Amino acid sequence: MSEDIRRAISELGFEHPMPVQEEVIPYLLGNRNDVIALAQTGTGKTAAFGIPVLQRIDPTSKETQALILSPTRELCLQIADDLNDFAKYMPGVHIVAVYGGASIEAQIRTLRHGVQIIVATPGRLIDLMHRGVARLDHVRNVVLDEADEMLNMGFTDSINAIFEGVPEDRNTLLFSATMSKEIERIARNYLHDYKEIVVGSRNEGAENVNHIYYMVHSKDKYLALKRVVDFYPRIFAIIFCRTKVETQEIADKLIRDGYNAEALHGDLSQQQRDLTMQKFRQHTVQLLVATDVAARGLDVSDLTHVINYGLPDDIENYTHRSGRTGRAGKKGTSISIIHTREKSKVRNIERVIGKDFVDGTLPTAEEICKKQLYKVMDDIMKTDVDEEQIALYMDEINRQFEYIDKEDILKKMVAVTFGRFLEYYKNAPEIERPSTQRRSAEAGSKGRQSDRQRGPRKAEAGYTRLFINLGKADGFYPGEVMQYINRHVKGGRQEVGHIDLLSKFAYIEVPQDDAQRVMRALNGTVYKGREVRCNEADEAGHGRAARGSRAEGRPQRRDERGDRRPNRERRTDRQQHGRDDWRNLINGKAVNLRGEEPDFSEEGWARRRPKKQR
Repeated sequence: MSEDIRRAISELGFEHPMPVQEEVIPYLLGNRNDVIALAQTGTGKTAAFGIPVLQRIDPTSKETQALILSPTRELCLQIADDLNDFAKYMPGVHIVAVYGGASIEAQIRTLRHGVQIIVATPGRLIDLMHRGVARLDHVRNVVLDEADEMLNMGFTDSINAIFEGVPEDRNTLLFSATMSKEIERIARNYLHDYKEIVVGSRNEGAENVNHIYYMVHSKDKYLALKRVVDFYPRIFAIIFCRTKVETQEIADKLIRDGYNAEALHGDLSQQQRDLTMQKFRQHTVQLLVATDVAARGLDVSDLTHVINYGLPDDIENYTHRSGRTGRAGKKGTSISIIHTREKSKVRNIERVIGKDFVDGTLPTAEEICKKQLYKVMDDIMKTDVDEEQIALYMDEINRQFEYIDKEDILKKMVAVTFGRFLEYYKNAPEIERPSTQRRSAEAGSKGRQSDRQRGPRKAEAGYTRLFINLGKADGFYPGEVMQYINRHVKGGRQEVGHIDLLSKFAYIEVPQDDAQRVMRALNGTVYKGREVRCNEADEAGHGRAARGSRAEGRPQRRDERGDRRPNRERRTDRQQHGRDDWRNLINGKAVNLRGEEPDFSEEGWARRRPKKQR
């Protein structure tokens, strides 16, 4: 290795080569040495190919001598920045990043001045090749970083076209976190007697990353995310979402709730993406909400967590996600917030990466508040005070707090800095863990019986539950409910608790002292041509109770001994009553019949015809 490169990497803090660097660097310094290197992100891959590429560059020639391909614009810029750092003391070496979303005219002008190394995304490079600006006739090293992702993104045809435009006498290096069939096909077509270097095991997860999942209902995923973030006050994380729309929605919610977050996805302009990444790398932004593609290959130091807001369909994507943390020998944590349908994905990922997930329990409100309080106290204790700057105001401060106890001052300080969490978690909704156990047939039967016998929802303490014979089908929605009650109940605004709206009727809860007044006010009123009936929900004759639904329980017929009678017996009784019901209706009563009176003397006049034999 040249002295110029050694000096630059020493200033960057390089002391001992990492395993992938020990394997790859010596091999790439030779000629016609093709390599497939399987290594996780954060293992030092950029230096592994960047150092030998720079070592073989001839600074006196302005021909393009090395080509490095990456799947995303962010990774392309990142690699170019790293190579410029390695080449800090190599005069005459020019490196350019070419990618979509930026001015192609500026990139063309730079290429025409002559560059030794091009770092490019496949689509933009193909465009520059077609324009005759990117000339690859003298390329001696071709590197595909994150090769598996490029193939997944549909760059196969572009990669084939690029390989057709470079000389046969070259070194080719494919870096990938996983070994797929597409990678093997590219290797068979374009690599010669290649060496496969595996750091760790094929397709395994990063060694220093812990994997945890929290199972919640889909509706509770965002609440669970907030709890995870709040439980780690000094978190510095990427939150991965599946779509661009979801990414922006989650980022907007976090920002609205007071979190230091930004979104990163393909719908943002290149300028917005660059600014977001700059703020994230400088730790100005604490939470980066991103899609898989936008965050591919990002190298951000000191990332504490990766949070999966739902698992990806492709296991390789999970490997890349979790590889964002636990880099350069540091520990990291990959947290997944999932629902019951994703449990099978967890098992599949475990089999592929060779690591077990921890089935986590979401932190309680008390645990979160304690963590946040300790952070506040720690921040106060570690705050450096500029005595000279604050001296001018100390007399006024002392006068202001002269008659306030030290304990009161501390309480007020905590309330000011910590009040948001106390206020939120004081009334925070419970996040229930969904059950994943399947009931046996017997347990299911018992469960269904208990459901029928459980009865209706009980009113909250101090409230009475009322029934109203109006529902959603009548256009009776919560806002309309409140207006209707306040319109008919005298004495101003009526306090109303829980409201249950169904299709044909509704239940409302009002304070016990107001229940009779509300019933009297609503009973007999007319809503959209329908007479309103309102009474206590516990009374029979309305709603589900009237239909004998499960909520109220179905009465069971019993004989004189109290034993339940067989179904056939009861059915026979009903049939017998049914036959004589018409006689009971007219016997002893004056009934006006239309038309001629039928002759009831003939036996069997109302008998059903026998069914036809098939």
